Amino acid sequence: MRKKINGKIYNIRPGANLSGTNLRGADLSNASLAGASLRGADLYGASLRGADLYGASLNGADLYGASLAGASLNGANLYEARLYEAHLYGA
Repeated sequence: MRKKINGKIYNIRPGANLSGTNLRGADLSNASLAGASLRGADLYGASLRGADLYGASLNGADLYGASLAGASLNGANLYEARLYEAHLYGA
C-alpha cells in the first residue's frame, strides 16, 4: 500500500524499511507491517490501531502518545522505544 504521509509517499507493506522516517501523526491503522524496520522512526501521535507489527523492529522509535490498541506486537522489538502515554490496550 502506498500512502502519502507528511507530504511524502511511502510503501507501507510487510518488511518495509521505514527506519528513521517521520511518520508523526500518521494513520497506519490496520497496516500490514510484519517484519518491517521502524528503527528510530518518529511515530509521535500516530495511529497503529490493529496494525500487524509481528516481528517488526521498533528499536528507539518515538511512540509518544501513539495508539497501538489491538495491534499485533508478537515478536516485535521495542528496545529503547519511547512509549510514554502510548495506548496499548489489547495489543
